[in-house]
Amino acid sequence: MKSIFTTKVGMTQVIDEDGVITPVTVLKASENVITQVKTVDTDGYNAIQIGYMDKKEKNVKKPIREHFKKAGVSTKRYLREINFGDISPEYNLGDTLSLDQFEAGELVDIVATSKGKGTQGSIKRWNYGRGPASHGSKSHRVAGARSAGSDPARVFKGRKGSGKMGNERVTIQNIEVIKVNTEDNYILVKGGVPGPKGGLVQIKQAIKA
Repeated sequence: MKSIFTTKVGMTQVIDEDGVITPVTVLKASENVITQVKTVDTDGYNAIQIGYMDKKEKNVKKPIREHFKKAGVSTKRYLREINFGDISPEYNLGDTLSLDQFEAGELVDIVATSKGKGTQGSIKRWNYGRGPASHGSKSHRVAGARSAGSDPARVFKGRKGSGKMGNERVTIQNIEVIKVNTEDNYILVKGGVPGPKGGLVQIKQAIKA
């Protein structure tokens, strides 16, 4: 199970020898350190816990600081797990994950948190159609009737409408890796990636490739 955590830098373009332009997202990979190894015998499942992106020790609560000291690593901002299922992980405390596990042309899955857009109306959130644009209409950007009146006299649960939009865990499958630079620790993937610049992005082995 190949996986690594990165930071979204932004987007750019790559031009190949034939002059074909490919839009890519630049992902920077800082040190991914294993802070805990979980097995079926000790925790009931097989997984590794990864610490990503350095954080000042004074800004980390004492129980978490001691957890990092036990692993022999500096304090980190993010703690994430990679579940190995039935496979026993062959890692030790303090080991690091690098980008050399991926190569150009490979298909990967991208997991990130999308941009939060706050509370939005049904037109922006669900692509509802507008009402008439003439002066006589009073329904330009409203959702219209959402249920019957006297029966059932309520809106059915799950009905699409206005509400919170974005800020959700999103997985994009089968994204092509364009370039891997292990010296400067960055990777280029084809197309866009969810989330803002500076957001946490997980790159992992494609499930349906």
